[in-house]
Amino acid sequence: MAVAAPTPGLAPPGRADRPRSAVRRRSDRLWFWVFVGPFVAGLLVFVYVPVLWSVYLSFFDARNTVTPTRFVGLGNYAYLLGSRPFLVSMATFVGFAVLIVPTTFALSLGLALLVARARFAQAFFRSAFFLPTACSYVVAALVWRLSIFNGARFGLVNSALRAVGLEPVGWLSGEHYLYWVVLVTLRLWLQAGFYMVLFLAGLQRIPTDTYEAAALDGATGWRVVRWITLPQLRATSVAVLLLLTVGAFQAFDEFYNTLVQVGTYPPYARPPLVYLYLVSLGQGTQDLGVGSAGTVILTIVVALLGLGQLRALRGRKDDA
Repeated sequence: MAVAAPTPGLAPPGRADRPRSAVRRRSDRLWFWVFVGPFVAGLLVFVYVPVLWSVYLSFFDARNTVTPTRFVGLGNYAYLLGSRPFLVSMATFVGFAVLIVPTTFALSLGLALLVARARFAQAFFRSAFFLPTACSYVVAALVWRLSIFNGARFGLVNSALRAVGLEPVGWLSGEHYLYWVVLVTLRLWLQAGFYMVLFLAGLQRIPTDTYEAAALDGATGWRVVRWITLPQLRATSVAVLLLLTVGAFQAFDEFYNTLVQVGTYPPYARPPLVYLYLVSLGQGTQDLGVGSAGTVILTIVVALLGLGQLRALRGRKDDA
């Protein structure tokens, strides 16, 4: 059987498409790096390089310089672990986390349950509770300090106290622990809406058939929440708890702008980041070596806390 010879000047089928597809792939790679390259470069220059340089500085005596020469090994770490102000700042974090993590978790979960059951204006309530998330921590801290809890007689909270016959309170005077009310309410207002949205996303993933079956069995109210809603939200709850714990460790703006700026803050009102900021940049001797060692310690502590919390919650799931 004779086979027709290829026409002169025409490439066999498929060969003409290969160079074109190769050119298209090269073009796709080029445009990929055009869009992603600036982000990767910024990430390297402003995140990874400073992190690695900070780890490097933590082993040197770096005072008022970022190019140290005297190697001290683990001396900066030993100094911090034996420093009472640093240990007190860690205790401040623990106290702040004990206050803010369960209250934010309970408030955001409660808001999510209420909004999910709303029969009208559900989109409005979602937006209204989520809107504070877009507010800057610095701006919110200034509003809390200068308007709501300013300690003067004309402040919002003190005006409410005078209206019921009580004396005004110096919320940020540092003479008592009432400043915790300022810090906790500020953080609640700023982030409860964000975690509410996470819980709403988890609630939407629960099959409606489960609630219908529970209703047929006579389960209502708290029994439905206890035995159906909370177990189904286990994955979301783990994520929220981890984010809240890490966020509590990163507390800086509310402490600095409500207490440090006032100038009458007690030593036990400084979380680790505020203490390290004052050591590295806020005092006469800028001890960048000690500050870098502190950031490494904080990173290790946050990682261990997150892993421990994740394992504990996973263990509860396996037991269930």
